[in-house]
Amino acid sequence: MRRQAPAAARNRQPILDVLRPRLPAHGLVLEIASGSGEHIVHFAEALPGLVFQPSDPNAEARASIDDWVGTLGLGNVRAALALDAATDTWPIDAADAVVCCNMVHIAPWEAAIGLIAGAARVLTGDGLLYLYGPYRRDGAHTAPGNEAFDLDLRRRNPAWGVRDLEAVVALAGAQGFSPPEIFDMPTNNLSLIFKRL
Repeated sequence: MRRQAPAAARNRQPILDVLRPRLPAHGLVLEIASGSGEHIVHFAEALPGLVFQPSDPNAEARASIDDWVGTLGLGNVRAALALDAATDTWPIDAADAVVCCNMVHIAPWEAAIGLIAGAARVLTGDGLLYLYGPYRRDGAHTAPGNEAFDLDLRRRNPAWGVRDLEAVVALAGAQGFSPPEIFDMPTNNLSLIFKRL
C-alpha cells in the first residue's frame, strides 16, 4: 500500500533544511498534494512540536500516506484528507503553514490558482506558504533538464507544465502574500516561501 517516490527520498531533507528554521515551533502544517506521504512523515519525525495534516485528491495516495504514518507510529500526523486544491471549499478551516511540493507543474493552472487562494483563506496571522518545484525565470528555463521535463509534461497533458516564477509570484501577491524568499535547490528546483502580509 505504501508508495515510494525516488525524488521524494532525494529532496525531502533539503526541503526540511529550508523549512525547519521558518516554520513555527508549534501549530498545524497543512500539506497539499501529499502524494506518497514520504515528505510529510519525514517532516513530522523531525519536527515533533508541530501537527501535520496531509491531503491528496487521490484515494490511493491517501492510503499510502496513512500507511506510512501508521507504520512509523507518528502521533503528530492526522489522517489524510480528500482535498482538491482547485476547489473553492477545503475541508479544513485554519492552518499555521501550507506546504506544497511538486504540484504546481503537474496540475492545470487552475490548481495553482486554487492553491494560493485556499492558502490565503486558511492561513492564520502571518502564516507561511511554501512551494517547491521547477520554475522558469524571466521567461526561460533554468536548465536543459527542466526544459526537457516541461516538454514531457506538456506531451502527457497540455494543461501541465513548468510555470513562470513571475506568474506564481503575481498570483500570490494578488492574494495578499509578500514577495517570496527564494532558495536554489538540488536538481534545478526552487523553494519559495511566501508570508501573509
